[in-house]
Amino acid sequence: MIITVVQFKLPEPITRDQAKEIFLNTAPKYREVEGLLRKNYILSEDGKIAGGVYLWKTRDHARELYGDQWRAFVTEKYGSEPSVQYFESPVLVDNVAGEIIQ
Repeated sequence: MIITVVQFKLPEPITRDQAKEIFLNTAPKYREVEGLLRKNYILSEDGKIAGGVYLWKTRDHARELYGDQWRAFVTEKYGSEPSVQYFESPVLVDNVAGEIIQ
């Protein structure tokens, strides 16, 4: 599995409630993304940086999303270009499901 961490600076700090409203508007577009297992939206404590932590089946699935169209969408919506970092995730502890997945 692959984890990506996406971050972008916001033009002005936002509150948790503002972030929740914005994120709920974009969340449905990620429901049908092939290979995406989970997305957690994130907001820094000072409200100046937002983004997401994504869990993917494969690196190829992740790369399919992070193309020019997605970058343009994020840049236009949030006012800055996103950074994307890739991490291998060889083991996942899922306490909700009571599983350790490799």
